[in-house]
Order: sequence, then C-alpha cells, then structure tokens
Amino acid sequence: MKSFTLLKMLSVFLLVFVLFSDSVVSKECTNTPTELSSHTFRYQFLNSKNKTWKQEVLSSHNHNHLTPTDESAWASLLPRKVLKQEDEFAWMMTYRQMKNQNQGGKKSDFNGNFLNEVPLGDVRLDPDSIHGQAQQTNLKYLLMLDVDSLVWSFRKNAGLPTPGTAYGGWESPNQELRGHFVGHYMSATAQMWASTGDETLKNKMTAVVSALGECQEKMNTGYLSAFPSEFFDRFEAVQPVWAPYYTIHKIMAGLVDQYLLAGNNQALKMVTKMADYFYKRVQNVIYQYTIERHWRSLNEETGGMNDVMYRLYTITGDSNHLLLAHLFDKPCFLGLLAIKADDLSGFHANTHIPIVIGSQMRYEVTGDPLYKEIGMFFMDAVNSSHMYATGGTSVSEFWSEPKRLASTLQTENEESCTTYNMLKVSRNLFRWTKEMAYADYYERALTNGVLSIQRGKEPGIMIYMLPLGTGVSKATGYHKWGSKFNDFWCCYGTGIESFSKLGDSIYFEEAGNNPGIYIIQYISSSFNWKNGQLFINQKVTPVVSWDPYLRATITISSKKEGSSSSMNIRIPSWTTSNVKASLNDQVIPVTPAGNFLSVTKKWSSSDVITLEFPITLRMEAIQDERSDYASLQAILYGPYLLVGLTTGDSDLKPESGSLSKWITPIPAEYNSHLITLSQETANSTLALSHTNTGITTVKFPNPGTSDSVFSTFRIILANSTSSQFSSYKDAIGKTIMLEPYNLPGMLIVQQGKEKSLGISDSSEPRNSLFRMVEGNEGMVRLESDSQKGCFVYNSGGTVKLSCDSGEQDSDFMGATSFKANGGISNYHPISFVAKGLEMNFLLQPLFSLRDEHYTVYFNV
Repeated sequence: MKSFTLLKMLSVFLLVFVLFSDSVVSKECTNTPTELSSHTFRYQFLNSKNKTWKQEVLSSHNHNHLTPTDESAWASLLPRKVLKQEDEFAWMMTYRQMKNQNQGGKKSDFNGNFLNEVPLGDVRLDPDSIHGQAQQTNLKYLLMLDVDSLVWSFRKNAGLPTPGTAYGGWESPNQELRGHFVGHYMSATAQMWASTGDETLKNKMTAVVSALGECQEKMNTGYLSAFPSEFFDRFEAVQPVWAPYYTIHKIMAGLVDQYLLAGNNQALKMVTKMADYFYKRVQNVIYQYTIERHWRSLNEETGGMNDVMYRLYTITGDSNHLLLAHLFDKPCFLGLLAIKADDLSGFHANTHIPIVIGSQMRYEVTGDPLYKEIGMFFMDAVNSSHMYATGGTSVSEFWSEPKRLASTLQTENEESCTTYNMLKVSRNLFRWTKEMAYADYYERALTNGVLSIQRGKEPGIMIYMLPLGTGVSKATGYHKWGSKFNDFWCCYGTGIESFSKLGDSIYFEEAGNNPGIYIIQYISSSFNWKNGQLFINQKVTPVVSWDPYLRATITISSKKEGSSSSMNIRIPSWTTSNVKASLNDQVIPVTPAGNFLSVTKKWSSSDVITLEFPITLRMEAIQDERSDYASLQAILYGPYLLVGLTTGDSDLKPESGSLSKWITPIPAEYNSHLITLSQETANSTLALSHTNTGITTVKFPNPGTSDSVFSTFRIILANSTSSQFSSYKDAIGKTIMLEPYNLPGMLIVQQGKEKSLGISDSSEPRNSLFRMVEGNEGMVRLESDSQKGCFVYNSGGTVKLSCDSGEQDSDFMGATSFKANGGISNYHPISFVAKGLEMNFLLQPLFSLRDEHYTVYFNV
C-alpha cells in the first residue's frame, strides 16, 4: 500500500469516525474545565495567590480516563457505520505503518483555480490615508521594541547570558505563555518590511532570528521556546498547562514569514528543526499511549499548528510535515462543521478559528473538497448567527448561543484575535470562490473591527476586547487599553500583525492566458503588477457625511504597450443602483451592486477609471431571533458602523419615511463653531463641562476622552440665518447659544440669578441666549441676554449665573472670564445627528473613537 494512500485513509477515517461515532461528545473538543480555555481566566489563575480556589479549579479538571491498549484504542476508532468489513485490516495496517514508519506522502497534484495573493512588497499604502497612518503608527511601535528584551526568556531557557530586561505582562519570565509575542513579532516585522521596505526594521528582525537561532543551537535538539520542554510533558499527559503549542505555532509561523517575506534562510532551517522535533514528540505519544491520548491532548489550545505545518509542507515537500499537519486537524471539531452542525456555542472562539484556517490550507494542499465545505459552512454559521455589526464575534472569548447576541452586549465583546483570524477565513474563501459576500465581510471587519483597536496615533496602545454594550468605552471594562511594554496579550500579537499587512487584501491576481486583477478594497494605495506589466494607483477621496458618495480614481500605467488584461472592480453590496463609472471620461455600463465591474483592454499609459458609489444610511438588526430584541438595531453608513456618543441612553425615535429624515449629516463648517472654555487656577486648568442636567467644571481633559466630549460646545449664532463663521472670534459681541457637542438639540440654559446653569432642549430659547463679550486679557465672558450685567460665573466648580454689583471687582471679573479655544473634541467627517426619545445622539464611526463612551445598538 502506498504511503500517500495510507495518509489519505488516516485523515479521512479519523474525520469520518468523529462524524458518525456514537461515543463522541462534542464539548470534549474544548478545555475541561471550560474556564481554563480563556486566556484572561488562565492569566488570573496562574497569578492568583488563592490556593484553595486554584485547587478547586484543578480538581475539576482531573477526570479518570480509561487508557486501553494501544491497538485496541485504534481499533475502537474504526468507523463501522461507514466502512466495509474488509477494510478493518487496512485500518490496522494504516496505524501500524504510521507508528513504525511514518513515511508520509507527497505533494498533491491538486491545482485549484484560485486567485493568487499578490506580493505584499508590491503594494504600498498612501501614507495620508487612515490605513497608511495606522500602518505607520504600528511601524513606530515595532521599532520601539528591544531585541534583548524580546528574546530574554528564550536565552534564559537555553542557558545563555541574558542581557537587558525581560518584558512584563504575558511575556514575563514567570508566565507560561511567554514567547508567543516574539512569534507574532517575527510575522509582523516580516510583513511590515515587505509593506514599507524599512531597513532599520529589517536589521532588528534579523537580529531576533539570529538570537533565537543561537538559543536553538545551544539546546541542540531542534526545540526552540521561551519555556522548558516539560510544558509538553504536561500537555501530553492531559494536565493543565497554558497552551504551549499555541506559542510554538506563533514562533514557527514567524519563522516561516521571515523566510517567505524577507528571504531569511536561517529562519527556514530553524523552523524545519522545530517541525522535526515535534513530529517525533507526537509520534512518541501515539506510540507510547494511543492516538486517543493525542486527540484528548488537543483539547488544550494548539493555535494554528495544522496551518503552519501545511504551509511548511508546501515549502519542504517533507511528508512528515504533512502528516504532522493532519494530526493537528482536531477532527472532533471539524467533524461537526463537516456535517453542517452549528454547535459553536460554548467553544473558545480563538482556539478553533485557527483550526479552520488550517483546514482551509489542507484543502489547498490536498484538494479534498470536504475541507472547502467546512470553511464555507463555518463562515456562513458565524456570519449568520454569531456576528456583531462590526464583523466581530465572541463574548469574553467564547461563542454564545446562535442568534442570541442581544444578551451578550458588554465591555468584553469581540476578542481582537478572533477578528484577525476571521479575516483570514474570509480571505481564503474569496480567493477560492470570488463571491462578493466574502469581500464585503472583509471590508466590514477590517474597517470596524481592526482599525478600531488602535488608540489613535499612539504607538503600542491597543485593546484586547472591543466593547459593544450600551454606554461603553474602550477605556473601561476589565482589560481597557494595553501598554507598550507590560501587557503583550494575544491580541497585541495579532494587532501588530493586522496593522503590518493592511495591504494584503486590496488586490488579487488571476493567472492564465488572460490575466486579471481583482480590486476588492477601496484603500488609497499603489500596486506594481509585475505579471501584468501594469502599475496601478488607487486614490480614494475620504468619505464625509454631507456628501454621500465614495469616490475612487484608478490610474493605470502600462509598462508594456499592447498587453491586454482584465480589471475586475468590486461594486459593494452596500451601494445603490446609481453607481457611476467611466474610463478616460467615457461612461462604462455598471453591473448591479454585489457584482464585479469587469474592464478588459490593452492598457495604455495613464488610463484612468473613475468610480462613484452612492452611500446610504441603513439599519441592521442584531442577530437575535427573540421577539423581545427585534427593535435592537445598529446604524451603518456604507461600510462604516456608526455609534452614538452616549453614557447609557439608547432609545431612538424614527420618523416615517427614509432614515435621512431623522438621521441628518453634520455640515463641514460646524467644526469651526466648536469651543472649549477654560480657567487657570493655582493648581490646574479647569474646563467648562456638562452632565445631562447641569454645567460644572473639570480638570482640563485630554483629547479623545469622554471629558473632552463633555467640555466641547457648539456656538450657534442667534438671530442669524447664516452658519458661516470661521471661529469663535467671529461671535464676540454677538448673541449666541451654546449646544453641548454630544447632545445635539440641547442648550445651556439660565435658571435664574445665583442659580446653577442647566441643560435643556430649545423650547425656551430666551433662557439660552448669551452675549459673548470680551473679558480679562483676551478672554471672553458670557452675559445673559435677558438679564444685563449677569454673567456665567465659576464658583469653585459650581457654574451659575451671577450678577455684577457695579463695583470694580477683580475677583468677579476673573471668575466670569474664560479662555476660549477651539473645541477639544471635533466632529469626524462622518458625523450625524440621530433623533432620540429623550435627546438626540451624535453618531460617529466606531474606529474614530478612543476613550469616549458610546453605544453600538439602539432600540428603534
């Protein structure tokens, strides 16, 4: 019997057994106890000093398992409901040969008709675009990180000198997951170097690989990790240990990326040695115990070990690498997907999405259509029943019940790692099928689920979870924002990768006699299409609320006159039938939304395609089939998820007709109307601020915080039909009203002499009128329009209307004089006002917010 046939029988039989055996319990595919599969819980557990609690957790993990003899265990896996009786002998021979020879197979001759990934090094992002800025922020962080600190625990484990200081958080020398971030760092730096060509970064990443190579050489077994190999003894004995294969996968994937993207041959030699080491370990487990023991050990998170081994096999052609990949395919989980069963609830999401990615790689390597079906069903199940409006999934790291998401909204939603991995799943499916749904998903999750996890332009500040509850903030909850050098969560690792490869899914290549390009993302960028002899430049005009169109210009320069190829341009599903397109100013007939516009010609230098996509507002119900939550809706503007700046209110009051009648854009000029009023004290600077009911003062806030929102007001000129003025200075000497930035339609109001100022709607405009007059030394004062000589007065944090006694009083003048500046907060170009039951809401894109309180889903 040929080795490849044995491999195929092994992989298929194991999966079929899981599908049909009566003895399999699906939730054995997750950790026992379930809590330990949570990285957050594991970190708390390992760092707790509560010995009683830790003992209780461990005792619930230990169960008595029968360990039958070696071959009897294998024989019990025989899928009798599927196989013919004469196959029993072949089944046993498969196992014996796997144990004793393990000769493996060879590369499959399968050649799927897939779109090709374009080389990351041939794509460059426009540095002025939001994606280009996010990339540059991430590059700064990668350059901040110190080589000696990154590899400190690797050197310690290898018995080498340890210069420098180890990093903290999950990379701390006392944490079991140490070393995982270094694997991510190797992947991220390889991707970033390919994306930018930054030579300083290349020197740094090469130094990391070299240092790890010294550690591997010192240990002289092929093993490479920041923790001892005894962790794998515990893993193989099915004893609690924090996901050692998860870390090994990241290290191996990083080395593969260093080889493929940066041409580092040392990295390939190192990862091959690691693969050989773990091949022997897994083989020994099966030989000493049973294959059943190996499957049970996979209930501890193993990351994408199958994925990286399939990738490595495509490089080396080593059949042992293919067999090891098969052995990490976790058939009890993939089996459920193969029979199209959505039993995801209760599973740790980021343990299992990488396994699906690995199964997708199995399809590409072997051509087995079952694994294509698995990937497609999985994506459909998540997107139809477990997905938030951001494109993200999971609550506190786990999948909830399908179509029951309304009960899950909180601060610990959407683990960032899951979005990173779901993007990989959708990307593969698009390459296989060219189906628009996968491209639409990629845009949604990238725009709302990835760009939102970076804190503005601050290098190294990212989040673990993306809060989706009512009145939540990225700065609150359990995790909050991370730190540059003292957290290194799993989501920091995937975060630095996500922002290093933002250019990897804009363009795809179709090879063949009639080559073509698929453009699926509208991101300002350029692409040097070497195979097609074209240089493509895409320029996207930033989207705004007051002009509802996405406009893109694609300029094509031919490097070889007379060459013909196809340009396939995505018409997003979120647009309307009024799309406009032209080639060199000649109108092109446009296909309906949700299809590709295909242009085939012999391209000339400076051919120009222009595109104009209408953008509309739309509501999207949360994925919850219970009637009690039918009114819970998210608001989207094209691909952008809009969230309300609110601390808890979420009730909207839709009017009849289109959304545009009760959700209206904020004009561009309104930013020039924003003002912040402050006063200097002996100890600090105070800013005028508000609550929902009154006016107060706070310590002058930082931009991007909720306090900065509450300390920003819009000047409205009274008795004027014009809203055109360039700054607050144009309002001096005029009668004005002040509208809180985040409460459109509400105004600061006077409630009487020596009484605190309040917040109310505009039904009594007389009480909201002030004259802005000059105060001390270039400052301004706010005088009541109806009560002359009475001014807005700050008395130790109490802001009231107080009247001038008529005497020269410097203290009164000081307490009523405010320094005026432009607003600390500003309207994002995509900003709207939505009418609510109690108050109106300011809507802005989720990715634009930092520490502000916001609400994603509204009761409509």
